[in-house]
Formats: sequence, C-alpha cells, structure tokens
Amino acid sequence: MDIVITYVNGLDPQWQADYAKCIGTDMLTKRFRDWGTLPYLLRGIEECMPFVENVFLVVARESQIPAWVNRSAVRVVLHRDFIPEKFLPTFNSTAIEMFMHKIEGLAEEYIYFNDDFFPLMPCQPTDFFRDGKAAVSMNYHLCTFNNVYRTHSKRSDRLARRVAGVKPKLFYVRPQHTCAPMLKSVCAELYEQCRDTILASVTALRTRRNYSQYVFTDYAYFTGHTFNQKISNRHLSMAMVSVKSLTESIIHPATKLACINDVNMQEEKFQRIHACLHNAFQTRFQGKSRFEL
Repeated sequence: MDIVITYVNGLDPQWQADYAKCIGTDMLTKRFRDWGTLPYLLRGIEECMPFVENVFLVVARESQIPAWVNRSAVRVVLHRDFIPEKFLPTFNSTAIEMFMHKIEGLAEEYIYFNDDFFPLMPCQPTDFFRDGKAAVSMNYHLCTFNNVYRTHSKRSDRLARRVAGVKPKLFYVRPQHTCAPMLKSVCAELYEQCRDTILASVTALRTRRNYSQYVFTDYAYFTGHTFNQKISNRHLSMAMVSVKSLTESIIHPATKLACINDVNMQEEKFQRIHACLHNAFQTRFQGKSRFEL
C-alpha cells in the first residue's frame, strides 16, 4: 500500500504570490501555516509503518518542496500532474481530493494523510485494509450547524448515496477524523459515474458547495467496500490541550496515530508551542528517515 500526503508551505514567496492574487490580499490563514513537522510525519511512517511501499508528497509547485526531502525516496507530485489545468492554481484541499486517485503509479490501496497526522506507535496493514476492503468507522449526524466542514460531509453523503442507489436518510454519515484508507478503483468508479457533478463543485477556494474526500469513503461504505473498524487515533486540538499534555502524547503515545490541529493564536503562543512540539517530536523520533537528506 502507498501513502499520499498533501503539504503546503505557507512561507514560500512564490506560493504566497499565487495565493494573494487569488484572494486579493496577502493575509494568510492558519490553514496554510507550516509548523515544520513534516520530517516527523515521515519518520513516523518509516518507524511505525514499514509495510508502506511508496510515499507520495503532493505540493502545488516546485518551490513548495522542502530542500531536505530525499526525492529518490519520496515521490513528489505537483498539482498539475493530476489536476486539470483549468482548476489551477487551487488553495482548496477538497479540490485536490477530487482528483487524488488519478496520481500516476498510485497503488490500489492507499492511505490519505494530511500533514497534521502522525504515526506514533507500530501499526499493522490490517489497521487500514483487510481482504481488499478499507477500514472505516462512521459517525451519524443530523445537523450541520451552519458549519462548512459538516456541510461538505452532508453533501458528500447525499451524492454517494445517490450514485450507490441508497435511499437518503434524515441523518448523514461522517467518517472518523483520521487518516483515510482509500481504494483507487472505487474512487475512480464514483468519479466516472458523477464526473460532471464533481467538476461543477470544484473551486479554487473553499465554499459550501464543495464535496470532500468523504464522498469517496461514503461511496465505498454504501457499496460494501469497507469493514467497520476504528483506527487507533487521538485528536489533539491546540485550543483544548495543554503543552504538557501535547508533549506527553507525542513522547508516550497511547494511540497509534495522532492528529494535531492548528488553531488561531498569538505569535508568542505559536512560538512557544512550536518549540515544545519540535522538542517532543525530536525526542520521539531522534534519527533521520530515508525520506530526508
């Protein structure tokens, strides 16, 4: 199986110029802030997921590729390599997700990682795939609470149900918030059956009419290509956990993976947490991986 990681370096001047042109201002959001933790994600993959065959790093342009990345070990993919030109540049992760299964050379079984997911303890292939099916644990929701993320989840549920021939329900399903085991052929099947609908939803910036990666997971779920299993994961929001708790969760993890979510914060707090986060990761993963020069 392979891993696909989407990565943005918000400090890249060339990327910043593209973004400023798109939005009409040079103000960045926390969504594009780089904490410099990508090396630890890659170290976690090497140590905790040795069964992974290829790691694909998806970036917008050449200037986004960190200088320390060993390109003989990491398969770098630019947006232009798999996203139609008319949708570029894009600053919308949901747009990228609509075409991810088209990455050349991608295995049938692959795991989609955002760059804030980190393997911290040894994993097994069966944590993610079993007998040609992908692991999924669904939550059930009634309301979106006017939240864009939940709106995307509900829209994805509705489209996946329609294509799969499953009757809509009052509630909608939403997968566990962790890395996403995906089946390339199933993603391609959904895409081909509702190509026009998907293409009409793609925008350069996030809007309520987008679908998310969940449309593919939901479709796999409704068509019997998944099995019910939670992935061992802890969600850590910097708005909710203390620096001490965050550090302990990295150095002495209780789950196989962790998702560390960024939030808006003052620069002083950012610098303090940044230093503690790097010290904790450096303690947990001390040596370089083969993915680093």
